[in-house]
Amino acid sequence: MSCSRIIQNLRERVREVRANGWLGEVEGLQVSLDAATAKLNSLKRTPTDGRPQLVDLGMPLFTDDALPPQLDAGEPGPQG
Repeated sequence: MSCSRIIQNLRERVREVRANGWLGEVEGLQVSLDAATAKLNSLKRTPTDGRPQLVDLGMPLFTDDALPPQLDAGEPGPQG
């Protein structure tokens, strides 16, 4: 089943449960509908030419108070 058909089905189910007064079901279906819509939108932004998509991982933050990694008992320290 395609994403757009899933979204359409979820919309129809939301209308049905609202019409029947099953308000407890509306929230769960709405969460699913929102997630499916977000996924479809992200797929539309994905390049289709086979190129990998760049992901911004941000810049790492280093602090002066970072501790050095612990050495195993048998490993020599930085001075040998």
